[in-house]
This record gives sequence, C-alpha cells and structure tokens, in this order.
Amino acid sequence: MSSEPRAARAAVRFSSPFRLNLEQQRKRAKELLAELRAGDRRSLERLRLRHPSAPSSQNVRLSDAQLVVARELGLPSWPKLKAHVEAMDRSWRDISRGDAAPDRDMPTLHLRCGRDIKASLRDAGFIGDFLEYSDPLCQGPVLDRADWLDARAAFLAESYGAGVGRSKAQIAEELADGEAGLQSAASRYERIVLWLEHDPYDQLILARCLAQFAETPPPRLELISLERYPGAMRFIGLGQLPPEALRLLWEERAPIAEAGLRAGHDAWRMLRAPDPSPLAGFARAAAPALPQLARAIRRYCQEFPWSDDGLGLTQRLILELLAERPHKVGEAFSRLLMEREPLPWLTDLMIHSIVDDMKRIVEPIFVGSFESEDRSWPHERLTITPLGRAVLARETDWMSLRPPSRWLGGVSISDAAPCWRWNEAHSEFALR
Repeated sequence: MSSEPRAARAAVRFSSPFRLNLEQQRKRAKELLAELRAGDRRSLERLRLRHPSAPSSQNVRLSDAQLVVARELGLPSWPKLKAHVEAMDRSWRDISRGDAAPDRDMPTLHLRCGRDIKASLRDAGFIGDFLEYSDPLCQGPVLDRADWLDARAAFLAESYGAGVGRSKAQIAEELADGEAGLQSAASRYERIVLWLEHDPYDQLILARCLAQFAETPPPRLELISLERYPGAMRFIGLGQLPPEALRLLWEERAPIAEAGLRAGHDAWRMLRAPDPSPLAGFARAAAPALPQLARAIRRYCQEFPWSDDGLGLTQRLILELLAERPHKVGEAFSRLLMEREPLPWLTDLMIHSIVDDMKRIVEPIFVGSFESEDRSWPHERLTITPLGRAVLARETDWMSLRPPSRWLGGVSISDAAPCWRWNEAHSEFALR
C-alpha cells in the first residue's frame, strides 16, 4: 500500500449508512416519542419489538424511544450508541490529522477475499501490503487433488467468466497468484491479518487460509471476522464500511490460536471430501475456536438438496419471493440480500447463475419476460408457474425435474444417482 501522508487523502467525509450522526438520532428519537404518545400503530410495533418491557403509550418516555432507535441501529442502548458515534468521530479525526499508521509496528499483510476494502484501508492510514484471495469456494468443485485449481478455473470461467470479462486462462492466473501469495505469506510477513465476514463465502476462504497456515505458521496471525456493524442498513460486508470503521475494527482484531488453526485445517479437509457428513458434524459441534465458521458451514450445508423437496435453501428463497409476486432478477437479488438470506453471501453473478440453472429443467417452474428494451439479466421479470408452486409446496421433488448437475466442495450433485440430501430438522445428511 502507499505510504504517502494521510492528511492529503482525508479531506472529505462522505455520507454513509454506517456513519451515524448523534443529533440526527436524537431528532429521530423525539419524533418516535411523539408518534408513540399519539398511538401510531407502526411506532408502537417498533416499541414492542425493541423494548424488553414496553410501556404503554401514556407512560412512554424519551429514554424508551432512544432505546428503540439505538437497537434498530444495532446497539444495545443509547449510551452505547453515543459511545460508538464518539469513537467513529475520534477515528475520523485521527485519519484527517494524518496520524501514524495503525500497522506501522511490523511488516504486515492484510488478506481479504476481494478488493472491496483495499482503497478504504489505504484511506484509513494503513501501510501494509494487501493480498486478494477471492475464490468463491462456497460454490462449485473443491477437490482433494493436486490440480484442484484447474477445476476451479474451469468452473469459474463457465459460470462467471462472461460476467466478469475474464477468460479461463485469466481466471486460472488470478487463482494461481492468490494461492502463491497465500503460500508464501508466512515467510514474508511478521504479521498477517485476515479481514473477513461471518458468511459462507468468507468463512470457507478462512478455512483454506488456516489450513495453509497450519502447515506454515506465520509469526503472528490475527483475525477480524465481523457479523454486524451499527448502521442504518443491514450489514452485508466490510466493503460497506467507511475508513474510520476499519480503523476501529483494527483495535478489535484477535490472535488465532493453535485450536483455530486445527479447526480450519479440519474444515478444509471436510469441504473437499466426497461425503459431506463430517461437515454437518463440524457445524453441530460449533468449534469454540471459530464459532462463525461452524455457523457458516451449516448455511453451506443448506445449499444441498433438502430431504423433503430437493431444493437448496437459495433456490427455495427465490421461489418464495416469486410466490408472493413476480420479481425482476435484480430485485430478487436485493431482497434476498437485505431481507431473506440468513447469512448474506451471494454476489449478483452467483444469483444469475443459480437462476439460469433453475431454468434448465424438464418443465419450467417460472417464466421470464422483459418489460423494456433493456434485456440484461437483472431486468428479466420472473413469474412462478403452477409447477413452481407445487415444488414449493413439497408436492413435486425438485430433483425429479432433472436439474443440471452441480458441485458443492467435493460432492457431485446429480439426478442420475442417489445424492446427498440435507435434513434440516436433524442437521445431518443422508444419501438417497
């Protein structure tokens, strides 16, 4: 990263849903209080959802409205909201003054499953090197053999190459560069910091990284693994956050101990196996060293065909949206991310690929149309068919419609033979 003076790069503080203004929140609390005292039904529902012992509209106080506002923003109390805003402001002042780089004390590598925070880390004053390792291991084959990266490149080129404007050769080169950077990191840096979220995309990359570092431990390995961040919208990923938030998160990084390395190594081995049953066991055991990894693996297991209808969870969530009303693909993607998905992990191209695969069956479960001259895939309007409703009602098994074969990790999923199915009630797999 650049080591140019920080003061020259932090002149403007742009608005962000994750930059909270305390005066604005005070105003919102006062407005909510007035609505509560007037008996506004929606405001009373907000009070009921967020207040542990909701008072009546006649007895509600400003402190009650402030508590609701704070909890809607992801903080447990009004004092915590105030402290968070003050910390963000202090962090911004540090950046604006060009204070010393947070990672200046030793040669540092910042490792991330994408490049979405690369510029923000620079803007926050970090000077360490940056490594992007962004293979979506949560989809497609992840095989236990020496040429596994070749299989990844072929899958990614077929599924997403056109969308990202990359050939198979280019994708293969990028994967090889990321893998080479990962394998050499421990010998090149005194400290490696992993910046990840709690979803399957990030956590399976965490497993890959920890498997490598279990073999070649770096002098210092630290993790920033985020599940939520206070803000006016749903937290999806670190790329949403402004530079001052990343600087604050640096203070919360935690060392990865031997138990974490072992857990990551085990999860990586299980991911590549042709039998997913050990993965289910890993998720049920909820490894204390890496609790977010266990939860993400459980969500990953939910992408396998379910025992009762053959759908994976993302397929079911799409059909549920279409059962409510027709949706454009881009709109369905947004609603999945912001409302329905328990652990947001999909990119727009992943949704596009999943929707395309759902079209490739013997009879349609939804039909597509375009309402304008813009015929790009986000604008395709999908309408569920009676067969789609039958699948959703578990009257027709999805696998009986002969969907295209797909891979999850080391497991091939096909209608041509018995396949591994996920039992949601018991959190386990069965082959049938």
